[in-house]
Amino acid sequence: MAGLLKKPLKLALIQFATGSDKSVNLIRARASVLEASRSGASFIVLPECFNSPYGCNYFPKYAETLLPTPPTESQSPTYHLLRSLASESKAYVLGGSIPEQDPNSKSKKYYNTSLLFSPSGSLLATHRKLHLFDIDIPGKITFRESDVLSPGNKITLVDLPEYGKIGLGICYDIRFPEMATIAARKGAFLLLYPGAFNLTTGALHWSLQARARAMDNQIYTALCSPARDMEAEYHAWGHSMIVDPNAGIMVEAAEAEEIIYADLEPGKVEETRRGIPLETQRRFDVYPDVSQGKIRFEE
Repeated sequence: MAGLLKKPLKLALIQFATGSDKSVNLIRARASVLEASRSGASFIVLPECFNSPYGCNYFPKYAETLLPTPPTESQSPTYHLLRSLASESKAYVLGGSIPEQDPNSKSKKYYNTSLLFSPSGSLLATHRKLHLFDIDIPGKITFRESDVLSPGNKITLVDLPEYGKIGLGICYDIRFPEMATIAARKGAFLLLYPGAFNLTTGALHWSLQARARAMDNQIYTALCSPARDMEAEYHAWGHSMIVDPNAGIMVEAAEAEEIIYADLEPGKVEETRRGIPLETQRRFDVYPDVSQGKIRFEE
């Protein structure tokens, strides 16, 4: 019987800092994706808000229209860049996230949105950040994405025909283990979270969350951050990382710009689950199975 991951996959996470010039951000993203492709990556991930600065005051200015699909190049230059990059590199390309404007909303709704393209350049999935980053840690940081952004309304589970299923989230989504659990119990071998934790929450929980989601579900987990830029308005944590199904850190970036790689191996999920057989030990006679509830997979 084939495992959840059907064949080896080389995963690349691109950690780079964005500036105020969208065209420059896209040029640099292109160069980084092609570099990762030349290094043999078959799945390449960009960070959250890779085409714009991160901040509520920036989302409307940098937002692009994605619907109806496909948008024109003037509506979404980022969409067209990602599509051409995936085709050129012959790799899966996850555009970490970009600000999206809903053209059908009279109230000018904005979303924080990931786009996943196949090696042929086809759009495979769109994930709108489901949980918005609204926090207030006294003396440290206050941030309210909901002042500008609207949340997405679905779980995103994608089947890559030659590899298997993956689950997608964005940043704050990782704090809600139900999303990861649903993806894992629906057969995912990998959870991907482009995310821009800050210096407060990053120090507290970045690595912990990555390893916890991997440990809970016994699957690969990857977090892709922007690089840290202390001259920017928002200071990202960095430390992009890839974690194995046994919660071991396979590779971790520092704070500066870097591309990190890891080889995901078939059989590793199953090996981990044989050693610690959580799948057969859960007590759904005592508590509910969240993956069997009412789950929305479409907006």
